[in-house]
Amino acid sequence: MVPKGWQFSKLGSVAELQRGFDLPSTKRIDGNVPIVSSSGVSGYHNEHKVEKPGIVTGRYGSIGNVYYVEKDFWPLNTSLWVKDFYGNYPKFIYYLLSSFDFKKFSDKTGVPGVNRNDLHAVKVLVPPILEQQRIVKILSTWDKAISTTERLIDNSTQQKKALMQQLLTGKKRLLDESGKRFEGEWKIKKVSDYFDVSSSKRVLQEDWKDEGVPFYRTRELVSLAKNEPFRSSIYIAEGYYKKLITKYGMPDEGDFLVSGVGTLGVIYQVRENDKFYFKDGNVLWFRKEKEVSSDFFKYCFLSDYIRNQINIQASVTTVGTYTITNAKKTRFHCPPLEEQQKIATVLTNADKEIELLEQQLADLQQEKKALMQ
Repeated sequence: MVPKGWQFSKLGSVAELQRGFDLPSTKRIDGNVPIVSSSGVSGYHNEHKVEKPGIVTGRYGSIGNVYYVEKDFWPLNTSLWVKDFYGNYPKFIYYLLSSFDFKKFSDKTGVPGVNRNDLHAVKVLVPPILEQQRIVKILSTWDKAISTTERLIDNSTQQKKALMQQLLTGKKRLLDESGKRFEGEWKIKKVSDYFDVSSSKRVLQEDWKDEGVPFYRTRELVSLAKNEPFRSSIYIAEGYYKKLITKYGMPDEGDFLVSGVGTLGVIYQVRENDKFYFKDGNVLWFRKEKEVSSDFFKYCFLSDYIRNQINIQASVTTVGTYTITNAKKTRFHCPPLEEQQKIATVLTNADKEIELLEQQLADLQQEKKALMQ
């Protein structure tokens, strides 16, 4: 049932889209006019092709994102832009396009893509202009809240990074339990001073299963580190898993898995009750042998100090790997245990604040999506 005053129309009757303009790379010089492509603002120029406000979306490849431009701009030929709003409220058209499922479009080769004729043919439901303005006002409130939360996340992330640089090198000393600043000596230690570095027993691809015990490769480590769902999952049989861990052992809580190929140096801290096996060679096993704060070491491994070592070590290998040998000699700044634990607590609390903001952002985005529907 169509609400009173609303009309079903083809998008082409509501707004006209047009292909963007070519701009040779030699002319993409610094300026104050944004160059907008399928991935958003990709540079600045001294001239403009289109007057504000602007709405731009991808024409092929990177499609699905819609951008609202509040100043004169140059839309690139990889994009489509709204040339005429036919008397409709521009930002309402932006929200309307933002609600489209662009995945259903593709060109004749099957590559994701969309042309203006496809979009012009889409049926849309359009309210009167005053209601368009009221809808925009409500959705803009959510956009402002989302933008504010994104800035808070960015600021908190930068503050945590600065804190890591100070705390993990001893430049900033915390207070001990008695309220005095830590004074113990810091030393440069190697990973091998606290961890045995090895890998797993080889598991052949023919032993991979569709269910059973999870089997981690680099791609799974990346997903775990980002707290994202796996794109695909591989398993090994329960009986085979028990045979492997009985003979070769299994990482304990506080040990680490580290990627040695692909995206190098991705680290996963093994948790209590974890049950998995992992790919030999591609994934390194840091087995804790001496007393060290596992949480402290995790943050050390995420620091620029270790990241730079991994990059340098990988650059001198023929295939760009992080090997067991290189892992053993990777260095980190190490204070006495009590200070390690204190530092880890401070950085863990900073992580929790960021996680809370990220959850708030996800909630706002979901609320906005539901509101748009």
